[in-house]
Amino acid sequence: MTSPRNRDREDSETLVEAALRVLNTADPFEKARLGDSVASKWLQGTISRTYDPSLDLPVPDRPARLTNVKLVSPSLMPKLGKAGSLQSRQAIVHSLVHTESWAIDLSWDIIARFGKQEAMPREFFTDFVRVAQDEGRHFTLLAARLEELGSSYGALPAHDGLWDSAIATSKDLLARLAVEHCVHEARGLDVLPTTISRFRNGGDNETADLLDRVVYPEEVTHCAAGIKWFKYLCLRSRDPAFQGEMLATQESDYFTVEEGNAAEVIQKFHAIVRKYFRGPLKPPFNEKARKAAGFGPQWYEPLAVKEASSEYQ
Repeated sequence: MTSPRNRDREDSETLVEAALRVLNTADPFEKARLGDSVASKWLQGTISRTYDPSLDLPVPDRPARLTNVKLVSPSLMPKLGKAGSLQSRQAIVHSLVHTESWAIDLSWDIIARFGKQEAMPREFFTDFVRVAQDEGRHFTLLAARLEELGSSYGALPAHDGLWDSAIATSKDLLARLAVEHCVHEARGLDVLPTTISRFRNGGDNETADLLDRVVYPEEVTHCAAGIKWFKYLCLRSRDPAFQGEMLATQESDYFTVEEGNAAEVIQKFHAIVRKYFRGPLKPPFNEKARKAAGFGPQWYEPLAVKEASSEYQ
């Protein structure tokens, strides 16, 4: 039971303070539950303030994590297989669960680390609260599915490549948006259709349906949030008074960008990705899903391996 003192503190806390509580929660299941609670309170208006301007709250370099997951270098990760066997299906779902556990932290970290410091508008906080809530739901559902498959989170090795990128972009919001919330999110969109097909071909329609109906469509909106706020920051740097004109277009072009400015924004994206992301982007690209997120080929094709082509049309 929550004590009256702690309840009063929670009732008066800002979103950034709540985000830090999530980041400092080590158990991933509790992290997801707490994150869902905080997100609901923000979206319902129970938490009403983004941050306290008088407080300078430290953000941890690494969020609290349990040590029950054996971590290895990405290059030493065992092959996941193609979902044709139970062992392969367990390995793929375990990898997805681990990715989602970090996605929870990434979403709360961008709120705590950059929201106040970059004087971001309230809508920025709301967008990433929604992303964080989605990622927590994905983690919980996939972890439950992993249990149904006879395994559990921590039973297999994993790598922390996502947080390595977070550390590299910890002082630059544009870089964080470009690398974590555009490049990595879009890569997820590229590989999920193949993953879903493999589970179906392996006879595991439950996992395929979970990925197809819940995870995949929501990941499109997460990539869209990255593009949206990358554009916003670029446009604001040209005009500090800019607050963004919201557009409801099918292409998810959230902010008005004149043609000349659009080229400049995309060139900025290319420069940042080349600086902070090692190596070229790897086709094939899921062009349909990327377009739905407002991430057209002019954003990513110049960064790609030239000799490969897309299998998604």
